[in-house]
Parts: sequence; C-alpha cells; structure tokens
Amino acid sequence: MEEIQQASLMVLISGFLVGIMFGFILQRGRFCMNSAFRDVIFIQDYTFVRSYLIALVVAIVGANLMEDAGLFGEIGLRRQSFNVVANIVGGYLFGIGMVLVGGCGSGVIYRIGEGYVSAIVGTLGFACSLVATMHGPLKPLSNFLKSFKISIGSGDEAIGNPALWDIFGGGTSVKWIIIVLIAAIIIPFVMKGKPFAKGPKKGYSWSLTGLLLGFVLIIALWASYYWGGQTRGLSAAGPTSEAFLSLIMGNSMSRFDPTFDFWGITQATWSALYIIGIPIGAYISAKGLKEFKLQAPPASEIMRVFGGSLIMGFGAATAGGCTVGHALTGISSLALASVVSTIFIILGSWTMVYFMFIKPMQE
Repeated sequence: MEEIQQASLMVLISGFLVGIMFGFILQRGRFCMNSAFRDVIFIQDYTFVRSYLIALVVAIVGANLMEDAGLFGEIGLRRQSFNVVANIVGGYLFGIGMVLVGGCGSGVIYRIGEGYVSAIVGTLGFACSLVATMHGPLKPLSNFLKSFKISIGSGDEAIGNPALWDIFGGGTSVKWIIIVLIAAIIIPFVMKGKPFAKGPKKGYSWSLTGLLLGFVLIIALWASYYWGGQTRGLSAAGPTSEAFLSLIMGNSMSRFDPTFDFWGITQATWSALYIIGIPIGAYISAKGLKEFKLQAPPASEIMRVFGGSLIMGFGAATAGGCTVGHALTGISSLALASVVSTIFIILGSWTMVYFMFIKPMQE
C-alpha cells in the first residue's frame, strides 16, 4: 500500500514539475507553434521556426538514443497508427483553428499564466471540443475518418504505426542514417539565424528556448513512461481532455495508468497534471519579468477565439494530436502519422493566414 501511495505521489510531483518547466520556458521564450508557422508566410520571419527546429533535433536524437538504450521498456516510443485521412483532415482543421485562436494548444494554455482572458476562453472551447470528439456526439465522425489506415508491410509483419525509416526497410542502421540526414539539413538552416548572437534583454533567446524545449521533451518522455504509464511526452490535446474531465467528472476517462487520487474526489493522469502545471510555470515566469496583466479583449475577438478553439479541438482529437503532440513529440519518434499531420497543420495554418491577413492587405 505504501509503494502505491509513493508511486501515486510521484505521478503528482513529476507531472506538475514537467508542466511548470514547460510553461516557464514557453513564456520566457514567447514561443508558440502558431507564431512559428504563421510568421514564415506572413512576414517571412524564420526565428521561431529555427527555435522549433533546434528543439526537434535535440528531441529526435535524445528520444531515439533513449529508446535504443531500452529506457522506455519493450514497447519503446509511442508512435501513433497511420490513420491517413484523419491525419490529413484533422491536421488541416487544427491549423486553421489555431490561426483563428491566435495560438496553438500549448500556446493558448500558457498564456493563461500571463493573464489573457481570451486564453481562458480558448482553452475551455478547446477542451469542450476535444471531449465532444473523443467521448461525445462527434466521436462517430472522428472514428469514421480514423478508419482509413495504412500499414507498412504485409501479413504478420505489417506495421500499423510506421516510422519514417520503415518506408526504407526499417532497422536501426536505416533509422540513424535518416536521423543524420535530417540533422544535416536542419543545422545549416539554424546556423543562418546566428544562434549564438546576443539575446533579448528580457526572456530567452530563440536558440536557448529551442534547446530547453528539446531537453524538456526528453525529460517528459522518460517521466511520462516511468510514472505515467506510456511515453506520451508533451502534448496539449489528450492531456487537456483528461484534465477537463478530471475537474468536471472526477475521472480522466483515460486508459493510461496510474493516476493520482485527490482524496477520492477526482483522479488525474500524469498528463492531466502536467497540463495544469503549464499556466503555473508561465505565471511564475511572467511575474518574474513583470509581464503578468489581466487583459480582456473585445467581444468580437472572444467569439473568434472560441470558434477557432472548437475547430482546433475537433482537429486535434481527429488527427491524434496538436502541434506539440505531433510536430515535436510525434516527430521526435519519426512517426509517419505525425509527419503527415504536421505537414497538414502547417498547410491549414498558411491557408488561414492568407485569408485573415495577406488577402485583406492585398485588397
């Protein structure tokens, strides 16, 4: 009994700590995937994309080294099934939604810690839509889109959750050749941004932000495996749904164990606790920089944010993840589902950026 209580306590402590670290870094670096992808097409600025790519290289190398060392058990990294239609449709819709909201899943959540009322509205809309898609009336539609699956190989050797290297025959050698090629492409592009130049007076430089995000993901992968039941790493979709359900129903309705029991009132998974830690970490950072301020936008913006968050929630639940879940955690394992989802998240984002910002300026 004592061992179970100690393990449960570590679910609470480790989940909160990872969330606090993640939120602190996001706020100090002013980092959001929406800004990273939006700025490329809108103002031709690659700063946050370079930050993301640094995090990605660190995450890919670190996660796969740990997997090969057996630190994630026999199952290894958690790669999602390649539900091609769901990945395309869900990813595209998520990209559209996050531009309407003005932030990705984690970007909206951490801004709660800065005092943005719109972030609270966006998070609530995101959570409601996630629950409706995962457990409610939108579930049949989402399941239909997920029914279109692609496997690599045939018969008993078919791989339903393929990684990028499985296209080329699979195996550890092929995996690391692909990882080296990815790093060889990314690093020169990152270096063009002068990552060692002096950073801003307040907060973290883009390069330090990327480096820290990569390391936090590696920590999250191990902590979520060791105390949370699966190598879930960082995400904002499933964990937000679980946190929301824990608060309103007393049960996260997740198949991932163990959970932390709050005196029999509610139970929360490791990932639900990590989500709650994100705005706390952002608040600590914002207060330290004297940037916390309650800000209420006009009603028109609130309505746009709420509508976009509903689209985001359906897209994330259908695609099996958000920007952080796919573009960082998923691609760190080189899961084919995450690669495809990320591509269509970017395309959805660029589509909405064009209609919201570029086209009106041209007219």
